[in-house]
Amino acid sequence: MPTRLPFVARRRLAGGLVALALLAACQKGKGGFLNTDVTGADFGRALALTDHTGKARTLEDFRGKVVVIFFGFTQCPDVCPTTMSEMAEVMRQLGSRADQVQVLFVTIDPDRDTAALLAQYVPAFDKRFLGLYGDAQATAKVAKEFKVFYQKVPGSTPGTYSMDHTAGSYVFDPKGRLRLFVKHGQGPAPLVTDLGRLLDGA
Repeated sequence: MPTRLPFVARRRLAGGLVALALLAACQKGKGGFLNTDVTGADFGRALALTDHTGKARTLEDFRGKVVVIFFGFTQCPDVCPTTMSEMAEVMRQLGSRADQVQVLFVTIDPDRDTAALLAQYVPAFDKRFLGLYGDAQATAKVAKEFKVFYQKVPGSTPGTYSMDHTAGSYVFDPKGRLRLFVKHGQGPAPLVTDLGRLLDGA
């Protein structure tokens, strides 16, 4: 079943999306970014999960790099692999500057996405990418902090469910400040430009 946000889910997301839209309107043109400028946002301030190598991670671990965070799940048939493939292309286009960028894939499906599965899936797009996971409580906590919606969509058997979830990425500058929200499906070019600006100190 394709990953999607049905009408009911969109209604549940309305409050958060309206808040994001209002913030985006306030920030429009502020930094000259091609993606949505959320500089000064009061969300996305903390993250405490485990990476696919078993190491505990927080946002502070990546200070000094531009960080891109995407919330998804490994059995996602469309949005997630498309986003990760685009991020791999972004890294390719950044060339040597890509070493100053850290991409984090946060699973919203902790019941199925084990460390071993994340270790196979995430680095397959780019060996520098890290998969992050936590238990149900930790996942819910970080999703709430980033205003990320997710819920199970029942399948034909208990283990074949899909997940509806927010389709977008969050970008932090090297100082650890949340700066951008990247909508799904825009292609790599706008993000390459914006990441370059953040690496230049914008």
